[in-house]
Amino acid sequence: MKASKSTSANRRPKEPMKGADVLVKCLENQGVDTVFAYPGGQSIDLHNAFTRSKKIRVILPRHEQGCGFMAQGYARSTGKVGVCMVTSGPGAMNLLTTIADAFMDSIPMVAITGQVFQTLIGKNAFQETDVFGMTLPVVKHSYLVLHAEDLPQIIKEAFIIAKSGRPGPVVIDIPKDVQQKMFIPDFDLQPDLPGVKKSPLASDDDIQKAAMMIAAAKRPVIYAGGGVINAEASDKLDELSKLLNIPVATTLMGIGAVNPLEDKNLYWFGMHGTFAGNRAVLESDLLIAVGTRFSDRITGVVSKFAPHAKIIHIDIDLAEQNKNVKVTLAINSELKHALEKLISAFKSGKYAKPEVSNWLSQIKEWKSKYPFPFASHRRKNLTAQETISTLYNETRGKDIILTTGVGQHQMWTPQNFIFSKPRRFISSLGSGTMGFGLPAALGVKVANPKIDVVDIDGDGSFQMNIQEMATAVAEKIPVKVMLMNNQFLGMVMQWEDFLFKGKRANTVLSIDPENIGGPENLSAIYPDYCGIAKAYGWEAERVCKREDLAAAVRRMLKSPKPYLLEAIIEHDEHVLPFIPPGKSAQEIIVDCGECETCKSCNNPNKKRKTGKK
Repeated sequence: MKASKSTSANRRPKEPMKGADVLVKCLENQGVDTVFAYPGGQSIDLHNAFTRSKKIRVILPRHEQGCGFMAQGYARSTGKVGVCMVTSGPGAMNLLTTIADAFMDSIPMVAITGQVFQTLIGKNAFQETDVFGMTLPVVKHSYLVLHAEDLPQIIKEAFIIAKSGRPGPVVIDIPKDVQQKMFIPDFDLQPDLPGVKKSPLASDDDIQKAAMMIAAAKRPVIYAGGGVINAEASDKLDELSKLLNIPVATTLMGIGAVNPLEDKNLYWFGMHGTFAGNRAVLESDLLIAVGTRFSDRITGVVSKFAPHAKIIHIDIDLAEQNKNVKVTLAINSELKHALEKLISAFKSGKYAKPEVSNWLSQIKEWKSKYPFPFASHRRKNLTAQETISTLYNETRGKDIILTTGVGQHQMWTPQNFIFSKPRRFISSLGSGTMGFGLPAALGVKVANPKIDVVDIDGDGSFQMNIQEMATAVAEKIPVKVMLMNNQFLGMVMQWEDFLFKGKRANTVLSIDPENIGGPENLSAIYPDYCGIAKAYGWEAERVCKREDLAAAVRRMLKSPKPYLLEAIIEHDEHVLPFIPPGKSAQEIIVDCGECETCKSCNNPNKKRKTGKK
C-alpha cells in the first residue's frame, strides 16, 4: 500500500514496537473501548498485546459467532463501530456469518482476523483460509496487511470506511509475521482513500421537484428505513412529518425513528406489519421513501406494491435507487441534509402543505379497526404475544432495549412492544440469523450498562448460541432472557401449515415427536432450560400460568444478575397479519377465522378474513 505523508508532527515512539502493540495503540487512537475477541494460534500475539492496554476492555465470548454478534449489538445500539477479533481458519469462518449479517443490515463493524505467516499463505497451511477472498462479497472492504508499517494507516481507513456513507463491515486480515515485526510506527500516517467521496447532497433542483410532488399529494406516506437511524436523522424526519402532517410507516430496521403512537403514524409495515401501515402504503398516491432499500419483505410482489403512488426515494447509496422498485424521483443524498432542505422549503412558504384531512380520517378508521399493540385472542394457556405485552406493560416509562433471536418471536416482539425511540429494537433483519439474540444482548449491555437489556428469544434460536450464557457470568453482564418455549421451530412450522397442510418435517424440538412438550405436558419439555441456566450461574424460573406471568416478569427485571425467564407457550399460534408470498397488501390476512387455533391455513373449512375491501 502506498502510504500518504504525515500532515502533523510525527508521534513516533523512540523505541521499536511489535506489530500487535501497534494495532492496539491504533484502536486506542480510534476511541475503541471494547473488543470482543476469541483467541487462537494466529491471533495469540494480538491478545497478548491487549493485556498491556489500560483503555480497551477485551471480552471473551464462547464462540466466534457470539463474538461478531456482540460487536453488532454494541454497534447497533450506539451507532459506533463495533470491533471483534478472531484467529485464522475456522475462527474466521465462524465469524463470516456475522460479517454477512452486518453487511445486510448496514452495521459499522471492524473484524480483525489473524492469518498464517505470509510464507505459508497459499500452501494449505494449518488453519489457513483465504479470509480476504471469502469475505469480499459481504464487506465494504477487505484488507490483507502485507507490511506492518501500514497498520496505522489501514486502521484509520477501516474505521472511515465502516462509518462513511452507507455503513458496513470491514475485515482486516493480519498475518502472524506482521503481528510480530518490530518497527517504529508512524501514527500520523493519513488515510489514502480516493474512492471514498464526500457524502452526496441533495440539490436545490431535487428539493424543488420533491416539494412540488408533496404539495400536490392527497394520500402521502413517508416510508422510513434503517438509514434514518444510521444517519441520526430521526429528529428531522419527525419534524418534517409533523410540519406536513404526513403519516410515517417504518421498516423493522427503522422502528423507533418516529413515535408510532402519534395518531397519524402507522408503526411498521411489510409481511407481518400493521394493517393500517400496509393499507396506507397500498392506497397512497405519493410514497416518500427515506433511508431504505425496498426489501422483498416490504414490497411483496413488486408489481402490486403501491400501484397508485408516485415514489420519491432519498438514499445515500446510489446503487439502491431503481434497483428493486422503479421510482419517480431518485435523490442521492445524505439523508439529514435532504430532510433539512425539505423542511426549510416548506417553512419558507414557497410550497403549499398537502391537504390530507380526508386521508388521515381514513387512516384513523383503519387503525381503529385493527389497532396495535395487537391483542391476541385469548387461549387456554399462555401465548408469546401476551408474554411480550406483559413485559411492555411492566416497563412503560422506562428506557429498555430489546434484542431478539429469529423466528415468530422476532415478529411478535414489535407487534406487542411499542418502540418509540431509535436503537431500542435490535434484531437480525436482512439476514435473519438465528442465534443472534443472546450475544447481541451482551454487546448492547456492555455499551449501555445503565439500561435494562432483554433478549426475547425462541427455543430454536436460543440454542444456537446458548454457550454465551457463560460469557454473561464471567464478564458480569446482567442481561435478561425471556425465552418463548413452544418446542417447535415456530416460523417454519407456520409455513408448513400454510404450504403443506400442517405436515411436520423436522420442526419439532421435543425429544419425542410423538410426545411433544407444552403447557399441558410439562414432563416432556426438552431440554431443561432453567437447569442449564442455573448450571451456567444464571438465575432462572419457568412460568406456565397466566396469573403468574406479571410477577415473574417483575422478578426478572429486578434481579441484578443474568436471568432466564422461560415461558411455556402454545405452539400452534401464527404470526398475523401476514402477507403471503406472491401477494400484496391487498391480500393481507389479519385473522385466520372463527376457530380457536390456526393449525392449517390450507384447511378449506377455515374462513380466512383478509384486508380486502
